[in-house]
Amino acid sequence: MNFLFTPNHVQLLNSCYPPASTLLTAGPDYSPNSQELSRLTYYASNHPGKLTKLGSELEKRVKAECKKAQSGNIRTRASLLITLAIFRGLATECRRDTALISPSLIAAVGATLAAVPKDLEVVARAASVFTAWTTYTDGHLIGADSNMTRDYVSVLKRFAALGCSEAADHEVRNRTRLIGFAALTGALSSEALYNDSVQFKAQVSVIMRPIIVTVFQTEIGALSHQAEVVKDAPISPYLAEFRTRPAIERRAASIHVHVDGEAGPSMLEVSSAALRALFSLLEHANAGQLGHIMRASLDTLDEKSEPKKWFQVEHCCWFAQKTAEWAQYQYRYAIPTWLVERLVENQEVATTATMHTTLAAMVTSVFNSSTPFVNLSTSDTVSNLTNLLLRRTSISPDDDLLPALVECIASLGRHVYYSDQVQDLAGEIINRLVAVEVQGVLNRGKQNRSQAIRCLLAGLLGLIRASEKTEAAKEKDLDHPPKRNRSSSFKVASPTSQSPNSEMAAHAASRRTRVPPDIWQDTLSLLCDTDYAVRADYALGLVFYLENEIPTVGDSTDGDGVKRVRQVAESPLHVLLQSGDLGTKFLNAIHAYVYALATSKALGIGSGASSSPADSITNGPTITEPEGVTDESEGHAQPQGSGRRSIGSQAPRARKVSVMQRLLDRSPSRFSGDNSASLSDYAHIVVILASIHQQFPIRGLITGIPMLLALDKSATASDTDDPGAMSRKNAIRTLVARVWLTIGSIWDCTDVVSIANKALASIPPGGDLPAVPELEFGMHPPYEPIPVPTEGETTQWEGVHSEAALLALASCSAVHVATGLDTQTVLSCFSVEWTAELALRDSVARTHTFEATIRGDGVSPLLKISPALMHIDNVSLQSLARSTRGIGVTDLREALEGRSSMSNPALVKPPSLSTLDHASSIAVDRLVRPRSRQRSNRRGPPSGPGEVRDVLNRLGIGKTNGSMLKSSFPPVPKAEQRLKP
Repeated sequence: MNFLFTPNHVQLLNSCYPPASTLLTAGPDYSPNSQELSRLTYYASNHPGKLTKLGSELEKRVKAECKKAQSGNIRTRASLLITLAIFRGLATECRRDTALISPSLIAAVGATLAAVPKDLEVVARAASVFTAWTTYTDGHLIGADSNMTRDYVSVLKRFAALGCSEAADHEVRNRTRLIGFAALTGALSSEALYNDSVQFKAQVSVIMRPIIVTVFQTEIGALSHQAEVVKDAPISPYLAEFRTRPAIERRAASIHVHVDGEAGPSMLEVSSAALRALFSLLEHANAGQLGHIMRASLDTLDEKSEPKKWFQVEHCCWFAQKTAEWAQYQYRYAIPTWLVERLVENQEVATTATMHTTLAAMVTSVFNSSTPFVNLSTSDTVSNLTNLLLRRTSISPDDDLLPALVECIASLGRHVYYSDQVQDLAGEIINRLVAVEVQGVLNRGKQNRSQAIRCLLAGLLGLIRASEKTEAAKEKDLDHPPKRNRSSSFKVASPTSQSPNSEMAAHAASRRTRVPPDIWQDTLSLLCDTDYAVRADYALGLVFYLENEIPTVGDSTDGDGVKRVRQVAESPLHVLLQSGDLGTKFLNAIHAYVYALATSKALGIGSGASSSPADSITNGPTITEPEGVTDESEGHAQPQGSGRRSIGSQAPRARKVSVMQRLLDRSPSRFSGDNSASLSDYAHIVVILASIHQQFPIRGLITGIPMLLALDKSATASDTDDPGAMSRKNAIRTLVARVWLTIGSIWDCTDVVSIANKALASIPPGGDLPAVPELEFGMHPPYEPIPVPTEGETTQWEGVHSEAALLALASCSAVHVATGLDTQTVLSCFSVEWTAELALRDSVARTHTFEATIRGDGVSPLLKISPALMHIDNVSLQSLARSTRGIGVTDLREALEGRSSMSNPALVKPPSLSTLDHASSIAVDRLVRPRSRQRSNRRGPPSGPGEVRDVLNRLGIGKTNGSMLKSSFPPVPKAEQRLKP
């Protein structure tokens, strides 16, 4: 009945309801009169100012009807359903002015959900009203209107509670969850979520809880199947373009409760709805929003009500992988970055919790996946992980998190986005290795230090190995990492035997820069560490580096996978013979440390804990370079691939020269029995030297044979009856014999092989070296050494006759073909006296002084064979004996001084000796005199302006082709030109 003073909008609203007598028969639709609802919406759209009054009136009615429906009034329940339908009609038809009705609509939905949360039909009608509003709102009121924002977040919390309902009846529970996810999906597609960044965080923290609960209650197999369906077929093409459409063109989804009598929804349908909601959220989120999503997800896992979720490691890893995969391509890097940041939080806890190990597993699974992460800061990531690893090691060397952190660091190698990335990461880890080796770990004990070194080394090797894996090899070898094919304890496999497809491995290797030896060289002192577990791990890691990573020069692997030595005409021998070559320096350093390990009385370069924890872990070693040591980069061009070197890598290495000198001083001139090396160490030395000769046949001979002779001499020079000393002598002789056997096999020298086999056949019972364990990637229990027997009767064994083996090798035709040298020259080159001190100095700096150049004992053994190389094309003696110094300011000053002093002989500088043209005194009569010495042995004063002009031209000044600079000294015209008119 219409009253005279009833407002028009109230009259139109009242006419939408059916008569009170027919309310109970209005079901099951419980919809308003369609014609009257059209009149109402037409009136409201033409009079937007009435929308606020209509919203207030409808809100008042909803709250009144909710109170009566809550007490069981069936008639009022029907009226409530009709009122909610009118609300939805106004929100849909008056979409241009949704903001005017928004506060009342959200308040009405909240009141309904609070009053009758278990009436699924009413809840579904309220959810339908809510999705209509989320479809057309611009979201400007969220964050701006405090009351509206509070009511909206409250509504989201109620729908989220429905989404993770735990009703006893499975059918009711699944129906309730589907309604909740339908409403939350509408909120995820709404501008209300993205309008305010602060409110985005609050909303996501509410929405993610039902998604996480549902995902963790579904089996992994079902989740994987549903994820494929969701990714291939979103909710609808329309909803995929929902946010890009103008509000006038959008269509609101209608939510209906499940029809009674039909089979209820299954858990698969619920999980599909949860995954669709997650997919919708991730495909629109940017980097900052992804961080809020991950924080909300992990906060849900931290809830005390759900303590067992962290124990579901498989579900956690699956969720992390799918989150990274479904995020936008340019923002995916935020997922692993945030996981690592969460992992490093609270790193000072005394005991590792399940949350930490699960987070580490999530990081590893994300990096091991095929999902690319462009813009990922790999340097920051590896820095955070190594900092955490060292911190946990300082707390306890047996911390449960350490193996997981090693896997995290290794998995980072699967994501290489620029050519020098692995080189940079390896350099950073090596810097940490040097710091821990020298300074220890946070003033802790020896065990903590050793464990930290082993963890860093395992992470470094795993990172390099992971970077070499292609997608096919990654899937094949994920659970079964390849092992070196070593049928006996001393057989070393070639690099091609470690890869199932050599072409695939070569393609993968071409995508990145190899870790150069000048970076790896800083770690060689670990061969002589006091802890055998560190020595054993490093020895196996060094073999892995030699076989797989270090660039080889002068060697090749043919298409059949067999490694063959190139001839001189095919290989850049002048590069091989340069004493400043990085590879040669590296081999010199290895032989020096190997010799020290085999002969020194006491191992270890010493360690001192720093006073500041930040100095020892975060900032790296603060070591100054000793005087008198020249950086190898001065005056020498760096080879390709070594341009990106770790900062400060030369200073620790130079400092180690003096420390290592003290270690070498412990090596007795006459072999004694109190060395620190065990039988296992000698077995590792054999494997290292065998790898060197396999990977670097020419350089291995030049740098290794003199060391092998010196090592054999150190054992032969001792005469003692001490059982321990005799056992060590036998161990060194066995080592030498095994290496000679490897050399003879590589060069196909049957005489050397025969000599070595004959000697090995006469080894006393029980006198052979133990087997070397296989290389294990990742953390493993420390190896136990097999000590040298110091008691009981020991039979003296003579070993290999080194002079006979040397003569047989020098007479080998394969050596002649590869080097182009005759027997006498090879013999003189290999017979040079070798000391570990000289090899160690050659591995750090190159001498430029006049005295070192002219004295015979200071000349590098590589230069002694230079006379025999002069007949080879394209090999210049100047590249071996002359400096590469360029023209500089000094030359220009000297030229100018000479020009000004031509008239005054007193001002002429005395002639100076130049070391550039002095060659070795050995076989000097066979050397070809350089051109400069043919003209004059001494440098005289400049003869005139021609020399000044020549210096300027060599400096690039005065050239007319392509230069805007004019010469300050124009050329003097010739006499014929001056006579011309």
